[in-house]
Amino acid sequence: MNTQRTMNRQTMGRQTIRGAVLYGPRDIRFEEREAPRIVEPTDAILRLSATCICGSDLWPYRGISPVAEPTPMGHEYCGIVEEVGKAVKSLRPGQFVIGSFATSDNTCAHCDGYQSSCVHREFMSGAQAPVLRVPLADGTLVATPELPPADMIPSLLTVSDVLGTGWFAAVAADVQPGKTVVVVGDGAVGLLGVLAAKQLGAERVIAMSRHPARQQLVREFGATDIVTERGDAGVARIKELTKGVGADAVLECVGTQESMLQAIHSTRPGGSVGYVGVPHGVELNGEELFYTHVHLHGGPAPVRRFLPDLIDLVWSGKINPGKVFDLTLPLDQVTEGYRAMDERRAIKVLLRP
Repeated sequence: MNTQRTMNRQTMGRQTIRGAVLYGPRDIRFEEREAPRIVEPTDAILRLSATCICGSDLWPYRGISPVAEPTPMGHEYCGIVEEVGKAVKSLRPGQFVIGSFATSDNTCAHCDGYQSSCVHREFMSGAQAPVLRVPLADGTLVATPELPPADMIPSLLTVSDVLGTGWFAAVAADVQPGKTVVVVGDGAVGLLGVLAAKQLGAERVIAMSRHPARQQLVREFGATDIVTERGDAGVARIKELTKGVGADAVLECVGTQESMLQAIHSTRPGGSVGYVGVPHGVELNGEELFYTHVHLHGGPAPVRRFLPDLIDLVWSGKINPGKVFDLTLPLDQVTEGYRAMDERRAIKVLLRP
């Protein structure tokens, strides 16, 4: 109870915080904005232990997905509960928690496996800051067994999005033990899609990557083969490696027209594509798709479905997905983090508040 009162005083006394705000193409600023506070009784306020920059943040940063007004950035987060609303039952101040980029009440019909389509869903923003308000806290946040050691926090942070998204790509593609899997895309989601496919028992995991540092990491995560070609040449190479058959399962982790067609055409008849790359300019020809006999399934990853199991895998030391972070910066250097990822000098940037 004393802890609760202390947390409340700290939160109530904070008027502003400094966080990342996007004003337009390549115009990201670290500036003062209003401090998060409890708005609804189902809210929680977190003091973040770590946050990061997502590959999907680069779409608005590059101006491909325009912003109409200054927009607080960031949707990947983990940290300590500072304050909870009166209706929150499963959480208490002082717990270390991880949440999804999409909030969910975890009780509606869609939350039976598809929490990112919850009828009360909100897409998170503003996580590139030291403090964050999380709506629907009971349904969105999952606590770790106890406070984690500092060196585990990067891996726990990946569970909030990129690991959960890569895992959903593998599940949507119906990765099963003994299957041949192709992963299209070598960003953080693609890299962790390789890890997911290996954990789910794939016998052969073919990663499509042109970048030596990323190739080294996909090998660590379980890739058995690497293909550097793209487009039609990439498809031809996959067919060559699979003796003309194609892959049983393909993970599409980019979201462009080229990557989607490459995924579909690399899949054998009866196989499946799990697509999690946010689509930009993707259009599929119905007749062409009709004759592929390929299953398509994907969308915004229901990260909340996987949170408990993925936290357990990290907590037990069975996986170390935090290796995708190859640059760590203090939060106030977030502008350099965006530049590093935009220029492909970094795979994924960890930000320490």
